[in-house]
Amino acid sequence: MARGCDFLGSETAIICGAMSWVSERNLVAAMSNAGGFGLIACGAMSPELLDAEIAATKSLTAKPFGVNLITMHPQLGDLIAVCARHQVSHIVLAGGLPPAGAIEAIKAAGAKLICFAPALSLAKKLIRSGVDALVVEGMEAGGHIGPVSTSVLAQEILPEVADKVPVFVAGGIGRGEAIAAYVDMGAAGVQLGTRFACAVESIAHPNFKKAFFRASARDAVASVQIDPRLPVIPVRALKNAGAERFLVTQREVAAALDAGEVDMAAAQLRIEHYWAGALRRAVIDGDVENGSLMAGQSVGMVTREEPVADILATLMAEAAIALEKRAA
Repeated sequence: MARGCDFLGSETAIICGAMSWVSERNLVAAMSNAGGFGLIACGAMSPELLDAEIAATKSLTAKPFGVNLITMHPQLGDLIAVCARHQVSHIVLAGGLPPAGAIEAIKAAGAKLICFAPALSLAKKLIRSGVDALVVEGMEAGGHIGPVSTSVLAQEILPEVADKVPVFVAGGIGRGEAIAAYVDMGAAGVQLGTRFACAVESIAHPNFKKAFFRASARDAVASVQIDPRLPVIPVRALKNAGAERFLVTQREVAAALDAGEVDMAAAQLRIEHYWAGALRRAVIDGDVENGSLMAGQSVGMVTREEPVADILATLMAEAAIALEKRAA
């Protein structure tokens, strides 16, 4: 993990994946203070809200942390400028290829840029574009997902690009043995989200956490795209009424497209706003029936509330034992 630690500036190369409403100042600071690497989930925040969140996080930790920005955010340039003013060390761009000028603006601010690579061709393209590191995330992850499993993506991408930039593997990782396997394959580190969603330091509502504790891997299912015209990226979440409501939302957005009320960009934004609102209902308000319970398939390994430091220690101990057995 030395390469990943050097890149992140952390004691362990374990990133806490950005989870909207969950990855805020408290969890991010706790993650970085414990030796991992925290990421603020900007999501649909305004530049003013992000500015306040970064400042609050800096008041809780002197360790490095990053900010996850969504490429389709209409104020992406302003958000990058906020990160630059705060001298944020690492920026993650999620949700698609970086738009024109974004990479240049981030690099000009002196930040290290991390992007998601859901395919080998995109990984190579991003590296040519100047990205500093990649996250390879499989379909087992929570939130927005691609169509390929983590194990297949890792086998496809790591041998081709791991010698060029640090690559962090994500999606469905819940134990240290899996971390050891991916590091052994050439990964610089890993990213986990679901495993930390119910940490003691997470502000998620007790109802949200209880839903995770009760769930098994098969309860975390991917959303369905009902209209091929809609630019809908599948989302993995626990089954509930909120997931069913998403189908209704898609029909409403499709009807708005038919009526010429919105274009494709606006349609995608409306979908994203749906998820932001649904997540807030579950995470903050505790409405686990109508809100969104975004979770990866590793949710079955989340059985109780634990401090972030204990989760990290357990993962690292499991990984160390696994590597020792291989060396024996």
